[in-house]
Amino acid sequence: MKPRVLVIEDNDQNLYLVTFLLEKHGLEVVAARDGRGGIEAATEVKPDLILLDIQLPVVDGYAVARALRANPELAAIPIVAVTSYAMVGDRDRCLEAGCTDYIEKPIDPEGFVLQIARHLPPGAVSRVADA
Repeated sequence: MKPRVLVIEDNDQNLYLVTFLLEKHGLEVVAARDGRGGIEAATEVKPDLILLDIQLPVVDGYAVARALRANPELAAIPIVAVTSYAMVGDRDRCLEAGCTDYIEKPIDPEGFVLQIARHLPPGAVSRVADA
């Protein structure tokens, strides 16, 4: 069974890029377009990893991370904030809200999958053959 990654992202271009990169490396992607939908999707699919934008409609990423950490069934799932919030203190705010890690946007397509792979079991991310 492929590792499942929940991507909570409201921007079409960012969602497309992240989905493309993850699927290219053998991961299954489930998407949610706002914070409330992200909480619902996490509860339903219990993903192996959650990639969380912070600036979301309906419920922001900080509140999403806190809600996920408060749910005993979801509390152990790694949450990686993938956000354009890159000012001093933003990383700390993400971690304080319950995120496991933090990646700044725009993401580096070459290194992105390596950054998130450390939050999945060894071997969960497939290597892509050179084209």
